[in-house]
Amino acid sequence: MSAPSPRASSSPSPDLLTLEQLCDRVGLSVRNVRFYTSRNLVPPPIRRGRSGYYSDEHVARLELVQELQAHGFTLAAIERYVSALPEDAEPEDIALARTMLAPWQSDLPVDMERDELERRAGRALSEEDVATLVALGIVRVRADRFLVARTQLGIGVHLLDLGFPREVAEAARAVYLDHGRQMAEELHRVIAEQLAPRYGADESQRFQEVMESLKPLSVGGLVTAYENAVAKAAREATRR
Repeated sequence: MSAPSPRASSSPSPDLLTLEQLCDRVGLSVRNVRFYTSRNLVPPPIRRGRSGYYSDEHVARLELVQELQAHGFTLAAIERYVSALPEDAEPEDIALARTMLAPWQSDLPVDMERDELERRAGRALSEEDVATLVALGIVRVRADRFLVARTQLGIGVHLLDLGFPREVAEAARAVYLDHGRQMAEELHRVIAEQLAPRYGADESQRFQEVMESLKPLSVGGLVTAYENAVAKAAREATRR
């Protein structure tokens, strides 16, 4: 699936970047940017007359590609991951996906047909079952094929066996997306306003190392905060 093309207009916005500016921003060569564009990992440039420009979405997608490469994923695996992003993903959504890539993560969505999905699930899946797995974020539907998070599929099937309703999965997913976007925006503001100014232009490598070291702690902190909040809510519900 190709990356969606940003909408064009007659004159460039001051927020748009030239190809050279984009390369400086993400630290890639012109050749690399054009290669990733040819593989549909990023959208084509936004046309303004005969010139092409690039937006925050291009930056976010290229940074995601670089992050996946840093984790050792092959080009084919990166293409599968990027193709699984929602077509209407905003730059903040893409940045959140990059931030939440844990250093130990090694499982990317696997492309498979319905027969293989059901074989891995261990049973036949109804359309309602598939819709619930989609709402849980375990399966993404692409035409007549499926992108599946293999390590989470067993959990999803177990929830199906327990009668977990699709509408609850959809409501929970909406909460995750809403608060995840809010969290990403707030963390970006803290880093930009309080952390980044402490590192000069000649300390970009140290700043990058700090960010990499913070990532697993951020993920762990998020999980701990979630578990504590759920436990507290359960205690309050029991008292009521």
